[in-house]
Amino acid sequence: MSQIKQLLILHQQGKGIKTIARSLGISKNTVKAYLAKHDALVSQGVKNSTESLLKLESPELEAKFHPGNPAYKEERYEHLKTHIDYYLKELERTGVNKRLLWEEYRESNPDGYGYSQFCFHLQQQKEASKPSAVLQHVPGDKLYIDFAGKKLTYYDRETGEAIECPVFVACMPFSDYAFVLAVPSQSVSDFLYALSCCLAFLGAVPKVLIPDNLKSAVIKASKYEPHINRAMEDFATHYGAAVLPTRVKKPKDKALVENQVKLVYSRVYAKLRNQQFFDLHSLNEAVKCKVKAHNQTRMQQKPYCREEQYLAEEKKHMSALPDDPFVLKSYCELKAAKNNHIYLTEDNHYYSVPYRLIGLKMKVLYTRSMVYIYHEGEQVAVHIRSGSKDGKYTTTADHLCSQHRHYRDRSPEYYKKLASGHSDILSRLVEYIFSQDRYPEQLYNTCDGLLALSRKSDAEKFRLACQMAIDNEVYSYSFVKNILENNMTGQYREPVQKKLPDHKNVRGKEHYQTQLKFNKQQNNESDRNKNG
Repeated sequence: MSQIKQLLILHQQGKGIKTIARSLGISKNTVKAYLAKHDALVSQGVKNSTESLLKLESPELEAKFHPGNPAYKEERYEHLKTHIDYYLKELERTGVNKRLLWEEYRESNPDGYGYSQFCFHLQQQKEASKPSAVLQHVPGDKLYIDFAGKKLTYYDRETGEAIECPVFVACMPFSDYAFVLAVPSQSVSDFLYALSCCLAFLGAVPKVLIPDNLKSAVIKASKYEPHINRAMEDFATHYGAAVLPTRVKKPKDKALVENQVKLVYSRVYAKLRNQQFFDLHSLNEAVKCKVKAHNQTRMQQKPYCREEQYLAEEKKHMSALPDDPFVLKSYCELKAAKNNHIYLTEDNHYYSVPYRLIGLKMKVLYTRSMVYIYHEGEQVAVHIRSGSKDGKYTTTADHLCSQHRHYRDRSPEYYKKLASGHSDILSRLVEYIFSQDRYPEQLYNTCDGLLALSRKSDAEKFRLACQMAIDNEVYSYSFVKNILENNMTGQYREPVQKKLPDHKNVRGKEHYQTQLKFNKQQNNESDRNKNG
C-alpha cells in the first residue's frame, strides 16, 4: 500500500497529524501538505471523495497528488517547444553546435533557460523522436551477418610481418548462437567462403540472410531496393535462402549481431591478446575454441546457454544444407576477336568460340576450374580454365573454320591420309615426298599443290603424271604440273619387263645349295691345315 493511501486511512480514522507523521516516518509538514491536497480534491466534487480516492490503485492515487512537474507548464518551455525542431535541424549543419544555438536563443529570450536546461530539453526531444522497437524473432528465420570493427593478427614465420585479418561475425537472433571466423580480406570470395563455413557450422540454412551493406554483398545500397551482388545472389539461390540487407546507417536493424561483436571482443579478442599465431589456420582454431565456450556459457537471466537454445528450439525450423558445395561464379561480357577467341583478362588467356561468332559479344561465366561461354542464351563453348596466366590460347578444333583447321592439323600423317583416300598412285608419291631428307613443313605446300591438281585434272592424266614423277624420281609439284599443262601424259609408255630366253644353261636353286655346301667344306679343311 502506498504512503498516501495509508495517510488517508489514518486521517479517516481520526488520527492527528503528529500520530500520522510518526506512524509513516514522514515530517508533519509533509502530512499537512498531503491533507491540504486531499481537501482541495474533495472540494472539487463527489468523484474525489475520500472513499473514491481510497478505491483507486496506488499509481492513479499518486497521480492525483503529484500532477507533474510544473516546469513544463511555464511560458518559456512553451516557447522553446515550438522551436526545438528548428534547433535539431540546425545541429545537422556544418559547424553548428548546442552552445551556438543556446547563445542565439538567449539573445532573443533573455529570461529563457540556462545552457544545461536548454541542452536537456533538446536531448529529451531527440530521444523521444526516435523510439526503438522491440523485435520479435522467429526461430530459424534470420541470420545476422557483420564484420567486427577491429581485426585479429597473426605473424609471418619468415619475415615476422604482422598480418591483420578481418573477423566475420554472425548470429541467429532467436537463440543468439554465434559464429566467428578470421578471413584474409573482405573480398567477395573470402566473404562467401566465411558465410559457407558459417552455414556448415550451423548445420542448416535459415530463411533469410541479413548482411551489412558491404560491397561483397551489396553493389548499391538502397532503403527500398538494394542491388545485391551477383555472386551473393548465386550463393543465396544455391542454399535456398533470401538476402535482405539492413538499411544504411541503421545499426539497430541488426542490433543483436552488433552486441555479439562486443561480446566477441571480451570473450575472444581479450582472451587471445597474449598469444601469438603464425598462420591463419592456428588463429581460427583458437577462435573456434573461445567461441564454443561463449556459446556454451549460461546466459544472464536465462536458464540455458545459446547452444542449448539453438539445438532445442531453432535448428529444427531451418532448411537442410544442399548436397553439393557452392561454387563461386564470375560474369563478364566479351567480344570475339577476328581469330575467334575471347580474352579473359583475369587469366591473361585466350579461349576459342565458334568462328561464326567473330565480332559478336559473348556472356562469359567462369568458376575456379571452368569457363562457360554463351551467345543469346545458348552455350557455345566450354573450356577448362587455365591457371598459367601466360597469354596463350586454349582452342577447340571444331571452333575453327575449315581453312584454319586444315592449317592447324597439317602433318605428314595428315597428308598421307588425304592422299590414300584419293588414289594409290598419289599415296605412293606422297610417301616418296616425305621420304626425302627435308624439313616436313617445307613439303606441306607441295602436297597442297598436288591435291589441288588432283581436283582440277582428269583422273587418268593425273595418275600418269604421278607415275612419270615416280619413274623419274622427281617428287615435286611443278614437275607434275608441267606434265599436265604440256599434255605429256600421252607420250608415257609403261616399261616392259623382258623375260630371260629359254635354254638349258639355267641353274636352279639346287645348284646353288650344292655349291654352298662345297664352299663350306673347302673353308673348313683350309682352317684345319693352318692349325695343324
